[in-house]
Amino acid sequence: MGIGVIYFLVIIIANTLGAISGMGGGILIKPIFDGIGYDSISAISFYSAVAVFTMSVVSTYRKVKEESKFNVFLIVWSAMGAIIGGVGGKNMLDIMLGNYSSRVVLSTQIFITILTIIFALFYSFFNWKSWSLSGFYWYIICGLILGFFASFLGIGGGPINVTLLMIMFGMGIKDAAVYSIAIILFSQGSKILAVILNGDLIYFDLSMLFFIIPAAILGGLFGSILSHTFSDKYVENIFRGMLIVVIFINLANGIVLFN
Repeated sequence: MGIGVIYFLVIIIANTLGAISGMGGGILIKPIFDGIGYDSISAISFYSAVAVFTMSVVSTYRKVKEESKFNVFLIVWSAMGAIIGGVGGKNMLDIMLGNYSSRVVLSTQIFITILTIIFALFYSFFNWKSWSLSGFYWYIICGLILGFFASFLGIGGGPINVTLLMIMFGMGIKDAAVYSIAIILFSQGSKILAVILNGDLIYFDLSMLFFIIPAAILGGLFGSILSHTFSDKYVENIFRGMLIVVIFINLANGIVLFN
């Protein structure tokens, strides 16, 4: 009961910030749950996927209801890539968990997460020129990359989502956040479906979902409401703030891991 309440509070805060910034709540949920150390890597990855998927459903539904204009082709092709990438990322994680210790897998996730955060921070602060790409093949490639890392790292979306959308397609941060959440919906949905079809649900404490899903819904609602009212500059500040906080959380987890 106690750990469920802690997970509930973490997910509400993480998903609210994740929905605003477009990074998804997993970038905070995953390292915080790792630091708590109550569940296994695979269980934390699953819980994070459920939380972020639920949030992305709520947030995307609200955007559609608000009649926001979407580039449907970008979403469809990126989603196809994200589904394939999401399954690939899950399979890679399963392979590593089957061949290496949890310590090695977790340290790899921490290292790659920090690298993606540094990349995102550099882009945010130095305003690199975007590539302004177009074409369904670029949308698929973008989705493949985002889906793979989201699933493998267990963070749902992460800093690379928004950054890659901005640099590849020349989007503003609020537009990139909307498309990022929509892509997360498909990548995490494919991951959850793969878990179900593989019969892996028996390895997880499903009673935790009674805390995780309501918290994820609330976070998605709060985040989508606030995102609608915040300016681009405010969203960018939240984006940068989350990146810096997550670096410190991951570094702290890394120090604990090797002590």
